[in-house]
Amino acid sequence: MTLAEEFRERNFNIYGQWAGILCIVLCFALGIANIFTTNVLHIIISVICLASSFVLLFIEVPFLLRICPTSSKFDDFIRRFTTSWMRAAIYLVLSGIQWASLAKGACSLIAAAVFLDIAAIFYALAGLKSQEFIRSKTLGGAGVAQMIV
Repeated sequence: MTLAEEFRERNFNIYGQWAGILCIVLCFALGIANIFTTNVLHIIISVICLASSFVLLFIEVPFLLRICPTSSKFDDFIRRFTTSWMRAAIYLVLSGIQWASLAKGACSLIAAAVFLDIAAIFYALAGLKSQEFIRSKTLGGAGVAQMIV
């Protein structure tokens, strides 16, 4: 199945997963970019943003749990996010942390917060519509995901 066919299925889990991939890239880039500021709160939140990019990477690309050496506690933590509702929850929590950066003034971390909210909305819509949780085959879904879970 091609990527275009996956999007035509109108399953919000696929949209959420691809929005999550965009969030990974944004969180990584903005986390690094905002470390070099003089505002202590922005530095702390940018480090959290950078760390969340790696957590999201393991959540959205399940194949990485197989090939990267991780602890069993970390694996158990990541495996909690196999439903649409749990993914929506983690994205909302991470978004809330990024929105907290507004406490000391606006910065580019707002972009990460907005896209984390978008991914959370996609996963919440999938949960509301009771859509079957599927992963994008492009990112290691189907057969690869079954070996991990």
